[in-house]
Formats: sequence, structure tokens, C-alpha cells
Amino acid sequence: MRNSKRTTQTLILLVLACMLTACGFQLRGSYSLPFQTLSIALAPNSALYAQIKRGVEASSPTRIVDDPKAAEANLVVLGDNQEKVILSLNAAGHAREYDLVRTFTFKVIAPDNTDYLPPSRITLRRDMTFNDDLVLSKDAEEALLWRDIQNDLVQQLLRRLSAIKLVRQTAEDAAHAATP
Repeated sequence: MRNSKRTTQTLILLVLACMLTACGFQLRGSYSLPFQTLSIALAPNSALYAQIKRGVEASSPTRIVDDPKAAEANLVVLGDNQEKVILSLNAAGHAREYDLVRTFTFKVIAPDNTDYLPPSRITLRRDMTFNDDLVLSKDAEEALLWRDIQNDLVQQLLRRLSAIKLVRQTAEDAAHAATP
């Protein structure tokens, strides 16, 4: 009896593992950036600069350089706005719910100022309830949500930078196809 129960459990685990692999589940791996060097047009002492640099250098052979002229590509930040919008009010007219919004606009250019990636925008939102009785904990929650937004922003930025390879290769393939 005990042996058949163990066999059934093993069979169920095996079926679940097969179903998980069949659905296309795959752990997020490293990013394959098409550049050997990248310059970031942000203040080097900013938290976003440090996080982008850490993300790029940890997940790809690409290195961050300070001089834009020495880089194969330059990440130019066109705008980075954080906004806290009131979504709803309580009966007393105090904010009950907020929408935290971060809009990051950027482009990636070559040293000769041609676009690798035209101006692009990443917009991230998080909803947050508010209670006047829990001001300190809600401030901590807000800081945590802003940090989560920034982490998500860096991951989306890295995915877009890794997709540049397809755009760049397509342009190179088109140039080769046009030449007889």
C-alpha cells in the first residue's frame, strides 16, 4: 500500500514537471546586448545609473564607459518623471488612493548620432491605498513601490536594449541585400 502511494506521488510529480516544461516556462537568463561598450547619459552618482550599470555588467559582456565617444552606443535619457496622482477621495476630502506613475523616455544612439533605437518610452504604474492613521507605514509602502517601479524599469530597459540586435541586424541585412 505504501509503495503504490509513493509511486503515485512520483508519477504526479513527473506529470507536473512535464506540463511545466511543455508550457514554455523558462527562467529569465542573461541579456545579449549587441554592444561591447555602452555609455549612460545620467549622473554617475544616481541610483538609476548604478542599477542600470549593475544590470548591464552582470548580465552581459557589455561594459559601461564614462566617455560617450569611446562607447559603441550611448543611452540618452530624454526624460524621467515620477508622479503621484490622487485616484480617489474619502468623505472628508482626503486622498484615499494614489497612482504612482514613472515615465522614462530614452533613445540609444551610435557615436555618429544615428539612432540604434529611436526615442522610446517606458511607463510604469502602481496603485497605493492611503490611510491617515497609518502614515508611517504608508510612507514605507510608497518607498517600496517606487523601488519596485525602478527595478521593473531597469529590467524593461535591458530587454529593450537586447532587442536592438534584431533592429540593427535587419538594417545590416537590408544594406547587404541592396548591394549587388
